[in-house]
Amino acid sequence: MKKNIFSLLVFLALFSKPVRSQEISSISKEDVLAKISEGNLALKISEKVFEIATAEFNQTRAVYLPNITASYTGISTTNPLMAFGSKLNQGILVQNDFNPALLNNPAQTQNFATVIKIEQPLLNLDGFYQRKAAKSSMEAMSLKHERTTDYLVFEVEKGYMQLQLAYKGVAVLEKALQASKANKVMAENSFKQGYLQRADVLSIEIRVTEVKNQLQTAKSNVQNASNYLSFLMDDKSGVIYEPKDSLFLTTFNDEEKNISENRADIKAMQFASKAYEEMNKADKMAFLPRLNAFGSYEMYDTTIFQGNASGYVIGAQLSWDIFQGSKRFGKEQESKAVFEKSKLECNQYVSKSNLELNKVKRQLADAKNRLELTNLAVEQSKESLRIRKNRFKEGLEKTPDLLTAETQFAQKQLEYYQTIFEYNFTQTYLEFLTKN
Repeated sequence: MKKNIFSLLVFLALFSKPVRSQEISSISKEDVLAKISEGNLALKISEKVFEIATAEFNQTRAVYLPNITASYTGISTTNPLMAFGSKLNQGILVQNDFNPALLNNPAQTQNFATVIKIEQPLLNLDGFYQRKAAKSSMEAMSLKHERTTDYLVFEVEKGYMQLQLAYKGVAVLEKALQASKANKVMAENSFKQGYLQRADVLSIEIRVTEVKNQLQTAKSNVQNASNYLSFLMDDKSGVIYEPKDSLFLTTFNDEEKNISENRADIKAMQFASKAYEEMNKADKMAFLPRLNAFGSYEMYDTTIFQGNASGYVIGAQLSWDIFQGSKRFGKEQESKAVFEKSKLECNQYVSKSNLELNKVKRQLADAKNRLELTNLAVEQSKESLRIRKNRFKEGLEKTPDLLTAETQFAQKQLEYYQTIFEYNFTQTYLEFLTKN
């Protein structure tokens, strides 16, 4: 039995492949931004939306460009009217064709016709306004694409700072784990010398386990932050990223900032509202007549792919749909309501942006105050830990007090780095909100 188990272990050792640890790749914020511009899916979708709006605008060229069609038709008929008309178009009528017997009962007649038609709009007021609406919509999509780019830059800033913060958390907890293990060794030596009870050693061992769990969570945060950056870059390699620069306190221009109506998303809403206004005007212009020119050139023959007889038709048509039930009245009322709704939504969006701006300004002031307090708390907890650790070595400090001081020092460090992140992030968000 033992021999079989030994053979199985040897087999597994020879043929099993070693498990590779997840690849770690160093990356900078500039690297992320470069890859975002190339592969981000949201950016590509935004580009396609703009292309759709551009294509819809190009379709409105039909309001001033001609519509040209060509057709080739071949028929064989004994229908009296069709037979007589075909011969007339072919220019081959003779005196005998007016014989009533032949007119009423014609022989089989073949006709091959080539027709080229041109329709040219001359006055189409509703079409002109529809073109203006399509242009405004296209400009709105262009601005939305610009704002999408700004938002992705903001998301990169946030995601990269989250990665920096996650690594700071790992560094703090790794140091805390080393300190806990050192305390455990010291406590075990004191226990052997009879200075500590077994319960004190167990308390320190519990602290070591807690720090290990916290460290594992911190490492998971690193993976989460890396995955988010991979998502932004559309990178499916699954690597763990490591920031090339560490988290540090940054300060932007602290001048008074306000929401600008030149911000891309606000201008986009204004252009969208203008598009609805133009559509409403187009619906009003639909009550007016349309003027179109038309013309055709026709060639006829009894033989396929021939055209010995030809003729043309040119003219103009003034058409006026005087009444279509109540359809046009309802459509005009609908487009007017949509236009008014878009204006209200634009005003609401600006008001909400100003509300968010004021909130962020307060958050920035709060984060600035917390920076000073958390920095002071780190220094105080560090000194407290140093004193208690020295007293613990001399047997003058209780184990719970040492553990409390150690836990507090690690917590205050994490709080300080979290506050740096919040301060930097709030400044970045403020820049995003007030970008022109």
